[in-house]
This record gives sequence, structure tokens and C-alpha cells, in this order.
Amino acid sequence: MDFSLSQKPQINLACSTRDRMWLVAACAFLAVLQSSLDDSFLSLRVALAALGGTLLTELLFNLRDRRFTLKDGSAAASALVLALFLPNQINPLFAFCGGVFAMAVVKHSFGGLGSNWVNPAASGWLFIRFTWPDAFNRCLENSHLVRLAAALESGLRNSQGSPLGMLKINGWQGGDVDTLLDSFLNNTVFSFTGVTLPGGYLSFFAYPGPGIIADRGLLFLILGTITLAAFRTFRLWLPLLFLCFYSFLVRIFGALPFGGTLGNGDMLFGIFSGGIIAAAFMLIAEPATGPKSSPGQAIYIFLAACFAFLFRFPGHEPYGAAAAVLLGNSLVPLIRRGENKFFYEKRRQP
Repeated sequence: MDFSLSQKPQINLACSTRDRMWLVAACAFLAVLQSSLDDSFLSLRVALAALGGTLLTELLFNLRDRRFTLKDGSAAASALVLALFLPNQINPLFAFCGGVFAMAVVKHSFGGLGSNWVNPAASGWLFIRFTWPDAFNRCLENSHLVRLAAALESGLRNSQGSPLGMLKINGWQGGDVDTLLDSFLNNTVFSFTGVTLPGGYLSFFAYPGPGIIADRGLLFLILGTITLAAFRTFRLWLPLLFLCFYSFLVRIFGALPFGGTLGNGDMLFGIFSGGIIAAAFMLIAEPATGPKSSPGQAIYIFLAACFAFLFRFPGHEPYGAAAAVLLGNSLVPLIRRGENKFFYEKRRQP
């Protein structure tokens, strides 16, 4: 008797693909908007340039194929998610070229929406990162994470294994809003628990310095991800599992690169910086570039979390979250072969 599945299961989400894409685009735009409010709209120019590149490329392919796919929102979503991982001070021309690469080389050369084997937005980031590495690095040289990486490379260490402690030693200070809110929370909410909130963390929600747009617009990005979850645009357990795996690794091993000990890593620092939230909810949760079965997805997420941790902490690559997802994408075909063998192929039972 044959008890195997006759068809491979399909991905079922509450939203249609078009609705999901436009919701992702809108939520990513919220983060771009927050970042634009205190950088003279440099972030908005970067996002619009990326959007111009994706929309123009999509239109050209539409004219060639005599069909209209701009309305599905995938070009807009890819452009705005790409912008999240770019420095706010980067030349908009580079963002435009990254958008063209994401659509022409990654999306359409593999057959269009849903056929690409890697995430178009992350691949556009990789194209910019390695085509213009000097320009990319110059835009981030004064960001807090790059300064932290430079301090580590120079041999600076903190006995507590605290990245915030090292940043403060290196001259970094939280903003005025952070100081006021820390004082308020410590004197009210936390005063009843005997816990004191260390200074610096609240600055991550409205980071004013140079950096990638996802970090500068973290507060609105988190609000956007809550919206995505509320509309059930993805399987919520995917990004949450990624954050759990990643946080566990940070907690156990995250203090070692900074001079600390096992089990003393700073999970809040690890989650609220480096584009981790954007990677979890905008890249990991994207259904087309991941495995289909739950065990396969868990393996993929664990690998992506390991890569994200290795890039960010031992590897000193402050903004390597997108690269971690791309590396995970490259292993998905192997995972899918295992899925086909163990779950989906027809088998005759004796």
C-alpha cells in the first residue's frame, strides 16, 4: 500500500502574493521614512533610486514579454527591502544599479516571480557591496558598528564582553532621548523590580548616525513587522525561530570576541543592530527562496542564524545579515533534495 504524498504541498498564506508584496513594500518604506527624517532625506533618495531601477527593469521585461506584472508589487518590495540594507549616505546611482541587477539578473533570468533561487533584494545588496566596496565602506566608516569592528581589530577588549561598553570606551554616546527615557524608565517601571536599564539601548530605535537604513529606522521597522504579522503575510514562526537561534548563539558565544566569557553575550545589541530585524522579517520569511517542509525550513533557519552570528561577531562584518541569508539560500537546493527524498517522492510500500 502506498502511503506517500501524491503531490508536493503548496505554501498557503492568508494574503495573496500581490497583497503580501505591497504590504512588505509599505512596511519597508516606513523604516526608510524614519531614517529620512534626520538625514536631510538622503535615505529617501537612496530608496527612490532603487525603486527606479527595479520598476524600469520590470517595465522593460514587461514590454518584451507583452505582459504587465508591475501591479504584483514584487519590484517595489525588492527595491525598498534592498534600500534597508544600504548605507543612508551611499550614492543613489549605486542603489539604482542594484535594483536593476536584482530584477534583471536574479528575478527574470530565472523565470520571474517565485522562480528565483536567491532573494532579489539581498542579491542587489551583494552586487553593490562587492562592485563598489570602497564607496560602500566609506559611507559606513563613522557608524557605530564599524567603529566597534575597528576597535576589535586594534586589540581593544572589554572584560565584561559588552559591545556597548567598548563603544563607550571608543567615544560613542547615546542620544539625548536615550538618556531621558533611561532615566524615566529606571525611576518608574524598573524601580519596582530592582533592575536598571543600561544606557545606550534605546538609541538603537532612533539611531542618528551614519549606518544602514534598517538600523536608522528600527522603530518604524518593528512597527511594520508587527503589521506584517497581523495580516499573516508569512509564517510567523520562521522569523521568530531565526531570532531564537541567533539570540541563543549570541548569548552563549557573543561575549567572546569582545573579551568576555561564555554565556554572557548581549542579545539586545545583537538583535537591535546590524539589520537583523529586517533580515528576519523581510528576507528569512520570504517563501520563494526557502524550503517547503517544516523540518527543511528549520534547518535552513538554523544555518542562516549561524551564518549571521559568525559574520557579525567572530567575522567582524557589522552588516552581514543579508550575506548570511544569501549563503543560506545557496544551500536550499540541497535541503530540497532531502525534502524530495524523505517527504515528497512516491514510494511503494511492500
